Amino acid sequence: MDISVVIPLYNEEESLPELFAWIQRVMDANHFSYEVIFVNDGSTDHSWQVIEKLRSESDNVKGIKFRRNYGKSPALYCGFEKAQGDVVITMDADLQDSPDEIPELYRMITEDGYDLVSGYKQKRYDPLSKTIPTKLFNATARAVSGIKNLHDFNCGLKAYRRDVVKNIEVYGEMHRYIPYLAKNAGFPKIAEKVVHHQARKFGKTKFGGLNRFFNGYLDLITLWFLSKFGIKPMHFFGFMGSLMFILGFISVIIIGANNYMPCHMVYLIY
Repeated sequence: MDISVVIPLYNEEESLPELFAWIQRVMDANHFSYEVIFVNDGSTDHSWQVIEKLRSESDNVKGIKFRRNYGKSPALYCGFEKAQGDVVITMDADLQDSPDEIPELYRMITEDGYDLVSGYKQKRYDPLSKTIPTKLFNATARAVSGIKNLHDFNCGLKAYRRDVVKNIEVYGEMHRYIPYLAKNAGFPKIAEKVVHHQARKFGKTKFGGLNRFFNGYLDLITLWFLSKFGIKPMHFFGFMGSLMFILGFISVIIIGANNYMPCHMVYLIY
């Protein structure tokens, strides 16, 4: 199979028929063999019923249903586990990512030899509460990860060689750092492609700006720690412990010196 498209979603019933029809047109025009894996992350609307209807109409549709909302990372992890295509494409379900990008993403993986190609939404149609934290987050992520050529780590539109998704574990909220996870897993050939970004057609964004900002930085610190000290954690804790001991020892000496008073300086009154 050429391509697996993994689509995590939460309450996107209006978008799904149009999104699948668009993907289908692109795949048929390029003669790709493919599957579309919809991962329903505990939606409370009729998203699952829409997926079941699409499945009844096309053998290319597959669905995974969570009993409650677990988040984007577990949804991607389960989708990656089931994916069978040589190239795995991820995209959001809100129609802001364009399926027309799929052929070029596929070519960059299969012909140019990249392990991962990340989309770059150079012109965005998101509210400021989402774009400003994203710019700050991406600047920090580039500095910490060492992947200097990526401008949009959290772009949902990405392409992967199948070996990549089978060798990384996306948990918690680590979907923001999949390029960093891939690099740490031994897949350093990472590229970026400018992709078309569209305004949301139905509903509203499911992500809050401030939460994404603070959670993103906490996850980045966690991932940096694991990548640097995951194999030998005592290198970190031993260094910190030694540093605290030295500081404590110096403090004791200083305090002791300040409190020391020779006998000739003591005045006794009887």
